[in-house]
Formats: sequence, C-alpha cells, structure tokens
Amino acid sequence: MVMKFRVEQDGFGELLVPFDAVYGAQTQRAVQNFALSGRGMPPEFLRALALLKACVAQANGQLGHLGRKPAKAIERVALEIAGGAFADQFPVDVFQTGSGTSTNMNMNEVIAGVVKREHGLAVHPNNDVNNGQSSNDMIPSASLVSAAVALKYGLLPALKALRRSIQRKARQAGATLKTGRTHLMDAMPMTVAQEWSGWAAQLDSAIARLDDSGKRLTALPLGGTAVGTGVNADPKMPALACKALAKHTGIAFKPAGNKFESIAAQDHLVELSGQCNALAVTLMKIANDLRWMNSGPLTGLAELELPALQPGSSIMPGKVNPVIPEAVAMACAQVMGLHTAVSIAGQSGNFQLNTMMPLIADNSLQSLNLLAAACTHLAEKAINGITFNTSRMNEALARNPILVTALNPVIGYEAAARIAKRAYAEKRPVIDVAKDMTDLSLDELKVLLDPARLTTAGG
Repeated sequence: MVMKFRVEQDGFGELLVPFDAVYGAQTQRAVQNFALSGRGMPPEFLRALALLKACVAQANGQLGHLGRKPAKAIERVALEIAGGAFADQFPVDVFQTGSGTSTNMNMNEVIAGVVKREHGLAVHPNNDVNNGQSSNDMIPSASLVSAAVALKYGLLPALKALRRSIQRKARQAGATLKTGRTHLMDAMPMTVAQEWSGWAAQLDSAIARLDDSGKRLTALPLGGTAVGTGVNADPKMPALACKALAKHTGIAFKPAGNKFESIAAQDHLVELSGQCNALAVTLMKIANDLRWMNSGPLTGLAELELPALQPGSSIMPGKVNPVIPEAVAMACAQVMGLHTAVSIAGQSGNFQLNTMMPLIADNSLQSLNLLAAACTHLAEKAINGITFNTSRMNEALARNPILVTALNPVIGYEAAARIAKRAYAEKRPVIDVAKDMTDLSLDELKVLLDPARLTTAGG
C-alpha cells in the first residue's frame, strides 16, 4: 500500500502530512519528534480539552471575538470530538513537550481541519480555535476537568458501591464470632461484622478525602494564557466558558482565583493523586486480608471462601486461587507508583509553568480509572459472592488461649499467662486449664471467658 501525503507548512517550513489526516504541520512534527511510548493522551483528557474548546468558542462568540458562524462551527466540531468523533486524529505521544503544547495544537488543527471540510469555513488553528487561550492554561484546565469528571462519575460511585457490598455482607454475617489477629497471631475475639465495619469505615474516610480534594479540581486557570496575566484573553471569557462547561458536565467549574498558581503549580492534582494513593493502600489491605482469610482450604485459615472463578494452576488440578484480590493488589501497586511519578512531576518546572503536565494528566486518569475498576471487581467478583466458614471460625475460637486475657482483672496478668502457656502446650481449651489452675467455678469461667461477651465494650 502506497502512503499518500500532502504538503503543509508551519513556522519551521514545509513538511509532509498523511493525505487523509485532518491535523496539520505542528501535529505531524510532534508525531515525528515524540515516539517514546506509542500511547496517546487519554481519551478522557482529549474529550475534556475538546469540551473546553467548545465552551471557549461559545464565550468568544458571545463577546464578539469570533464571528457567529466560525464560533458556532468551532463549538459544534469540538462537541463532536468531545463525544468521541475523530479519535484516530490524536496521535501525539503522552511523553512530549512538558506544557502539552503539541496536544493543544493537535486539537486546534483537528478542529480547524474538520470545520473546513464539513462546514466550508476557513478558521485558523491559532487565531480562531485557540483564541484567548494558551497551551499553558488549556492543558492544566483539561487535566482538572477530566480528573473531576472521572472522580465524580467513575471512582466515587464505584467506591460507594464497594462500601455497600461490604456493609451488606457484614450484615449477613451478623454476630458470627471469630478470632481477631494482631501481628498475624491469635488475639481477642471479635465478630465478623466488627472486622468488616473497619473496612467500611476506611472506605468512608476515603470517600470523604476524595470529596474534599474534588472541590479544588473545579478552579480552572482558563483565561490565564501564557503565564497567568491573561494576555490576549477577554477577562469576561473564563466565567462564561465555565458556565457553559458546568452545563455540559454537571460540575460547578469556576475560574481560578489565582491563575499564576494554577498554571505554575499543579498541587491540586498532586493532592488528588495522594488521595488515590491512600485509597490504594486501603484496597490493598482489604485484598490481602481476604487472601489470608480465604487461604487453605485445608492448611490455611479458611474462614471464608471467595468465588471460584477460574482454574488456579497449569499443573495442579483442582487448585483455585484468590485471583480478584491479587489483581486488585497489583492495580493498587501500580497506583502507588503512578503517585510517585506525579509527585516528582508536580515539582517539575521553573517559575511560571509546570513542564510535566501530560504526565500528570495521564497518571491522574490512570489512577482514577484503575481504582474505579478495582472497586467494581472487588465488589462484584469477590465480596458479593463470599461464603463464611462459621464452623472453622468457631473451632479456632474455642481453642484460643488468648481468651485468658479476660481473667486478668480477676487473677492477674502473670497467673493468666501461666494458664495460656499450659493451654498452648497441652493443646487444651483454656477454660479447662483455668478450672484446674484457679479457684473459679466452671460457671464463673463460662461467663468470664464467653467470647461473645468479650466482643462488647467492658466485656
């Protein structure tokens, strides 16, 4: 197949662009210069950038900075792109110029090219599509918009659904008793519902933290242009564009109070990444707890059974592994690594511009999407299908010498320790050993060593 090209020109001169490509010279130069990963910017980011172009064109049309027809055409095409059209026209690598200028120009050129082809209007990528804008304010704005949308409509609903699954399963377990563990060693008894309530509370805290961080994603540097001063932008444009943006997204975006901050620094996205990192820690803890509780089925804890989803070994027939918690744990590890990169990127750049914007945008969206998928998988493919092995938990609890802790106030720590050691050594129930080694009656010991009583405050 013979590739056909056309000649395009930019400030560096002429170059060949694929004949069927809608984009122009600056995009093609970026394709030739940046071939590091083979991955383009995330679709969510490109949709947000296109949506911003539409809203700014609408505002500029209202303010008289664009003619009515060009403004409407730019808005219409940008909304088409925001809806997923022309997705194959955005080939610029994630790892590119640190401001994201290549992606901004890619968007400008595609919009201008489609307007010319479909509407017969000659609009200029810089003068018209990029009117009142700079890559330096549009790329951070698109990063914030795409992250806010992914948080509101992706991660938070998935996280809340996982919390509901955990709470529902805890209610099903009710007052089922089990042995608590600290340092992976037997500890005082608790109920399954109490243990799982800890997980639900962790998710409650994660939701609250993410909600709070989400509030700071809504302040956009739109209209700050090159360094935050707003050169070449109408000061009325940002508010008008944000109003239109709110209608499209259902999120109350607003112009940033200080555009110098929101162009030069990306602390709000670093904060969001940090909250994603904290959630990854939470989910990995839950996933690993489930793996331990599911371990066995003969030589492990076997307190619960995860759904059997697939064969677990290529050589051992009948083996079934905790595949969903393992997959979730790997996703969490990836999010932790992404946060490290975002932290480094957040302090990168000098003076008035962060120069790792594409990395911050890409990693933020990767984390949000990975965590949303992890929450959904954990809920639907693991938590919802769990069955509890109550007989195994009761058996282990009956043999737990740590119950002797309840005798401390009556016989003292040292005497209780001697009972525990003998119970361990002789592999006898602690109540039998306590009956031999104390003056307490069997009825008194039954009350003092009742596991259910020990799961309540003051028990």
